[in-house]
Amino acid sequence: MRIIPKPATVKNPPEQFTGDVWVDPIVSPQNDDQRATVAMVRFSPGARTAWHSHARGQTLHITEGVALLGSRDGTVIEARPGQTIYTAPGEEHWHGATPSDFMQHLACLEMGEDAAATTVWLEHVTDAEYQRR
Repeated sequence: MRIIPKPATVKNPPEQFTGDVWVDPIVSPQNDDQRATVAMVRFSPGARTAWHSHARGQTLHITEGVALLGSRDGTVIEARPGQTIYTAPGEEHWHGATPSDFMQHLACLEMGEDAAATTVWLEHVTDAEYQRR
């Protein structure tokens, strides 16, 4: 048993996000036997991810604010603190904060065999896609 050092909080890159988003890593794989990745992610008002998918799916647990989550079929749902959302492996989606509030969630996913393919980043979410709800 050992304490795992916590990586620094980072601001996410504009290639993958619209607006200001910070990631506070909680668990990151330290060797090949560990696959869980957990982070606290904080979105400024109106901030959102680009379209993306995860090789082994993703679980989001909302802890603050109202989350908006969109799927390729045009559905945008709102999730509130205490609610948990699961996206299936390969499902293209986006998530972010409402225009007027910060939003925070725990992001949990399992690393795949190829760490670079665990998350596939796609194009930015348009304002029209973001505002559809």
